[in-house]
Amino acid sequence: MSRRDYRYLKMMEPDAAWAALRGRVTVPDPAEDDDEIATADAAGRVSSRPVFARISSPHYHGAAMDGFAVRSEATREASEARPVRLRLGDDADAVALDTGDLLPAGFDAVVMVEHAHEPCEGMIEIVKSVPPWQHVRLTGEDVVQGELVVPRGKRLTAFDLGALLAAGAARVRVARRPRVALIPTGDELWEPPVGDGSATPPTGAVIEFNTRVLAALVVEWGGEPVRLPPVRDDARALEGAVTAALDACDVVVINAGSSAGRDDHAPSVIARLGELLVHGVNVMPGKPTALGVARGKALLGLPGYPVSTVVAAELFLQPLVCALLGVAPVTRPSVRATLGRKVPSKVGHAEVVRVQVGKVAGRYVATPVARGAGVITSLSRASGLLRLPPGVEGLEAGAEVSIELLAPRDTVDATLVHVGSHDLTLDLLHDLLRAHYPGRALSSVNAGSLGGLLALGRGECHFSGAHLLDPESGDYTAPYVRRYLPGRDVTLVHLVRREQGLYVAHRNPHCVRGWRDLARSDLRFVNRQRGAGTRVLLDARLRELGVDSDAVRGYEREEHTHMAVAVAVASGVADIGLGIRAAAQALGLHFVPLEWEPYELCVPTGGLADIEPLLAIIRSAEFRLAAEALGGYDASRSGETRSV
Repeated sequence: MSRRDYRYLKMMEPDAAWAALRGRVTVPDPAEDDDEIATADAAGRVSSRPVFARISSPHYHGAAMDGFAVRSEATREASEARPVRLRLGDDADAVALDTGDLLPAGFDAVVMVEHAHEPCEGMIEIVKSVPPWQHVRLTGEDVVQGELVVPRGKRLTAFDLGALLAAGAARVRVARRPRVALIPTGDELWEPPVGDGSATPPTGAVIEFNTRVLAALVVEWGGEPVRLPPVRDDARALEGAVTAALDACDVVVINAGSSAGRDDHAPSVIARLGELLVHGVNVMPGKPTALGVARGKALLGLPGYPVSTVVAAELFLQPLVCALLGVAPVTRPSVRATLGRKVPSKVGHAEVVRVQVGKVAGRYVATPVARGAGVITSLSRASGLLRLPPGVEGLEAGAEVSIELLAPRDTVDATLVHVGSHDLTLDLLHDLLRAHYPGRALSSVNAGSLGGLLALGRGECHFSGAHLLDPESGDYTAPYVRRYLPGRDVTLVHLVRREQGLYVAHRNPHCVRGWRDLARSDLRFVNRQRGAGTRVLLDARLRELGVDSDAVRGYEREEHTHMAVAVAVASGVADIGLGIRAAAQALGLHFVPLEWEPYELCVPTGGLADIEPLLAIIRSAEFRLAAEALGGYDASRSGETRSV
């Protein structure tokens, strides 16, 4: 069968694909190939056999309080008015004890030290009676010898370790960690030199990080990752690497090369070494996934795009590792949330959408982040996942959905949500917020100034960043607040003044001077999206100059951040762009200054208390110094407010 013949001939729905794989993989009894380790080292491991208490805990009657061992009958008449006197000593009527001490034979209660005093040496007076066995920890109060402490198949927690040790189990048998071979493939892969933090990959090379992500996930799931050297795009070389991995590991993962391109050898190698069960899974991202078996062991061909890799690994590698351990996969907590933005989707394909989640006015709001299969930062920045079934043709903004949380719920609850214009100082605010208010976070969605105001009006964020020029009045943002949020009491918080200008290549090879150069036919422009404050500024200045937007070559090409515009110019995709100085400075571009503008945060006046920690940071000298160090910022008025 030719390589082309493997193009998704065995595509399945995710559940059916997992069932096909699980039904053919040999899963040994964890108790037949387990490890015996010190209980103190067993946190996170899975018990392979039931553990019964070797001793009772506690294994003696002991004092539960500091005080005196007594015979309860002797204290029956004791009271504040008529204290009872007892002789104190080892062979007397009472014995002094500390918490945890052995209760001497013949005694059946402990009088708290607060209810007794010593009027003279060798005597105590008791002012409160005690019933039998009061303030005594009886033998077996926690667990009795022979009782079950932990069953088989339990992930051992710190509390389990305490219970096991208290029950006399100094060692415990645990399931052997499944060994998962991770084989990165591709001629273009580049391994960062160990210990050289300044090394950069050559042009055209791809940093190999997928298998490092997978290795961390395998550890999290309870397995033992075995990361192997990258294999070039050669079927024979890959077959040799997989064969060797099958000898040493329980699961073999081939990363990349699972589709049907010229150098995609994973499906054919799986078929030659065993049986190809699935090629293509009906989920996005993650569609080009190949699943097979050889020698009863699973062979997984995971896509090369990083988000696709993670989605496919969670669908198939996680339950496989858990099955080999004898445990169920861990499920994430979920919340009901309101979608802050429309989510388009193709009918017939399941889809996993990354979202940022925050709690605004008592309800959870989920806003989608970048959806590209190669955007690994969409996972690191996301705090939740939205799963769309195959029969759904997208969801409208405002829809109620279920979100799997990637972050702890208390972190999500303490997250401040920003929707609006992109600015680099928002990253500073996020970092300083985490530093000064542990547990707090800032979720920022780049939707443009106007998009932020509309989101604020719908109650989908705590505040929005804006820098919208009103050409008629010359004022910024306030006229738009009155127009789009009529009757709302809004406070504008001055964050920074920032310098807008033109991005061009280093040394300005095209001799760009100002606004009029945008109409030059020899320059390719890259624009911001409709509703962005920078786009509003551009359109206003073009009108003033009498320049039609059709005369700007590339006016229709849009990006959503200043950094994306700067990257387009730096990479040669465009010759000129408009944005803030800090982005040009970060990428080593020449910057042609044009004008300064205020960047403000729009906050419902009644919600100012919700962002008080952020306001404190904005007004701090630490923020002002850090912002101005970026270049192109004036933070002298940071924190000033005005009402709209």
